[in-house]
Amino acid sequence: MNCIKGDSMSSPTASQKFSFSRTSSTGSIPTAGCTSSASSAQNTDDEDSESSKVPTYKDRRREAHTVAEQKRRDAIKKGYDELQCIVPTCQQQDTLGSQKISKATVLQRSIDYMQFLSSQKKKQEEELESLRKEVMALKIMKANYEHIVKTHQSSPSLGQNQVSDEIKFQVFRNMMDSLFQSFNASISVANFAELSACVFSWLEEYCKPQTLRELVLGILRQVNATINNQ
Repeated sequence: MNCIKGDSMSSPTASQKFSFSRTSSTGSIPTAGCTSSASSAQNTDDEDSESSKVPTYKDRRREAHTVAEQKRRDAIKKGYDELQCIVPTCQQQDTLGSQKISKATVLQRSIDYMQFLSSQKKKQEEELESLRKEVMALKIMKANYEHIVKTHQSSPSLGQNQVSDEIKFQVFRNMMDSLFQSFNASISVANFAELSACVFSWLEEYCKPQTLRELVLGILRQVNATINNQ
């Protein structure tokens, strides 16, 4: 009885052990819940990879900035190339003998060349103004000579003997007296530089063709009135 009872008592234990061993041997089989979690993780990775392919706002802005920067650099390079082609001094080689001069040298030579052109322009304007004055003086002289020729042609009987040397000297003296008065009032002799400056200033103001013409006409009228009164 004791043996049978002992056997009956040991049998369920073996069955339980067998049941536990079956459970532990099948524990590596994935359950339904684990399969769903793995599938969800794989879908998330696919979505992340697809979303990473779409450029973000920062990417588009960075790309636009890169394009704009490249355009700016191209425009600057084109400007330097055009300066180097236009300015004659930029076409010369650098002092070191390199084929390409630096940008700083291009700018400095361009500035020097523009200053040279500005000085040349000013010089040409001064020469043009001087030529205009000469043309005006020649026109006045031409008009006076034409007037003298017409006078002689209209009055051939009137000769040069009717005007004495005294009358000529009187006209000349009156001219010189008037010019000396303005000269004496305008000229300073403190030093040679100041004297030169005053002389040129006096010439520009009192010896213009139109001024001399009016002066001579006034003197001739006075002399003519004196001769007629005699």
